[in-house]
Amino acid sequence: MSGGKSIPARIGWSGASLAAFLLLWWLGAAIAGSRDLPGPGAVLIALVDAAESGEFYTHMLVTLARVAVSFMLAMVIGTAIGIVLGRKPGADRFFDGWLILALNMPALVTIILCYIWFGLTEVAAVTAVAINKIPNVAVTVREGARAVSHELSEMAQAYRFGRWKTLRHVILPQLNPFVAASARSGLALVWKIVLVVELLGRSNGVGFQLHLLFQLFDVAAILAYAIAFIAVVQMIEIFLLQPWERAANRWRP
Repeated sequence: MSGGKSIPARIGWSGASLAAFLLLWWLGAAIAGSRDLPGPGAVLIALVDAAESGEFYTHMLVTLARVAVSFMLAMVIGTAIGIVLGRKPGADRFFDGWLILALNMPALVTIILCYIWFGLTEVAAVTAVAINKIPNVAVTVREGARAVSHELSEMAQAYRFGRWKTLRHVILPQLNPFVAASARSGLALVWKIVLVVELLGRSNGVGFQLHLLFQLFDVAAILAYAIAFIAVVQMIEIFLLQPWERAANRWRP
């Protein structure tokens, strides 16, 4: 199938799948007949009502800012750690146990400890989210660093590229698929942790708003906020991460 036909085909399949999901949702809500399972129409009305409120956009922007800062911190620090561990076998053997411990530490425990140690502050919130994501990035990038071509590294050494030029022109291009994979999975993980952080210790953001709606048992509004934020994150995925991934891999045959 040619590229021109594949895109409309994917759009068609995605549209059909979404329509089937909405139909199943509507039928389930109609059969349940309960405000605990509102239908798509009720959620859409709640979304419109929320959008007409200025607080909706304020909470969304605050959460997106926390997601952006913690995501960038996790990617930069995790990538650096992954490169070092992948390129230095001794460091990898020594710190592998630390990495396993960090990977298995429950996110909730990290959040609580950060709030206890740093107080109910933005620093604690962002730090907790970044700490939870850094090990995942490090593990993925470490595998990529292990797979870096030794021939290209030896060529860079023969031509005396230097450490930074070798990193920029030899190592990082080969790591792009691994960094992109960790970024795309990381975005989905980070925003979910941010909502928990906001629910537990912040006075604004989507997570905080969901906590208030939970106390009111307003399921329609809860789903409206969730769907709106999922849509925003999906737009980031489509218009930022995917184009960046294609550009980063343009050098590959």
